Amino acid sequence: MTRTVTIGGLPLGGGHPVLVQSMTNTDTRDTEKTLRQIRDLHAAGCDLVRVSVYDEACAEAVKTLAAESPVPLVADIHFDHRLAIRAAENGIAKLRINPGNIGGEARVRELADCAKAHGIPIRIGVNSGSAEKELLDRYGGPTAECLVESALGHARLLEKAGFEDIVLSMKSSDVRLTIEAYRLAAKRCDYPLHVGVTEAGLPGQGTVKSAIGIGALLADGIGDTIRVSLSGDPLPEAAAAWDILRALNLRIRGVQLIACPTCGRTCIPVAEIGRRVEEELADLTVPLKVAVMGCVVNGPGEGREADVGIAGGKSGGILFVKGQEPRKVTGDLGAILIEEARKLAMERA
Repeated sequence: MTRTVTIGGLPLGGGHPVLVQSMTNTDTRDTEKTLRQIRDLHAAGCDLVRVSVYDEACAEAVKTLAAESPVPLVADIHFDHRLAIRAAENGIAKLRINPGNIGGEARVRELADCAKAHGIPIRIGVNSGSAEKELLDRYGGPTAECLVESALGHARLLEKAGFEDIVLSMKSSDVRLTIEAYRLAAKRCDYPLHVGVTEAGLPGQGTVKSAIGIGALLADGIGDTIRVSLSGDPLPEAAAAWDILRALNLRIRGVQLIACPTCGRTCIPVAEIGRRVEEELADLTVPLKVAVMGCVVNGPGEGREADVGIAGGKSGGILFVKGQEPRKVTGDLGAILIEEARKLAMERA
């Protein structure tokens, strides 16, 4: 069990629900565009949102962003400890830094004192491209041991400054290396872990890499917050993160689609109806399992875990709702299923 830190009132670690986060890719200095993206990410299910703070104007913009954001914000800082201090003073809820590039123990202590005064946790972010040369030489490259030793070494700098509200991450674009590093870290410390596969790529292949890496660790009970790192629009990151959490039954939000892979017995356009269900019920936040099954032979049985579903027949289909007798339906089966799902969601809201 990891220790618990608090981020803007949200508990992280200690067995609390895994938090979902993403990162804006707007110009942080443009508060209007950045707030719009933060709000979109919040609507998509993000509990935390990270913003780049790379100059004084960004640090000043934090004041407006933090005041108007619907979720706690994390400031991503490199090299300049003064920007981290300014962001903390302006209302940021968490800092992401690499103590090794902040500039010596005195600056690390100054930053640690500021974070402690404002009740702000610090995430130490290490990846295979940022490990120290001495460690790379010692371990023969960015191995799991190298990444973990780098992260723990940075943590010791903060600990020496009397600061322990620390979160660790040890990411790589290599899925196996990522898994090995986090498993090793989980054995060696009790700091909360921010899990992700860095530079995973575009939606599609990048989503698969993230699902394997993050999913394997979460299935092991490792990981307190996750970020799916995909190139481009950050909104698919939030959707993918929730898909991973839903698949493992760690957090349930909105519609989880159950759909058969189809075969020669299929009587309805399963994929078409399934896409329609996902699109038209995307606004629901109430947990709901909705099934689209291709035939009445195996459909009702295979979809029995669903809250509501349809199974196709030669002349219509069967609608099944948990706790009720299945009933025959005809007409637009997709519309019937969607209407029934909304009705059920309203009852549960």
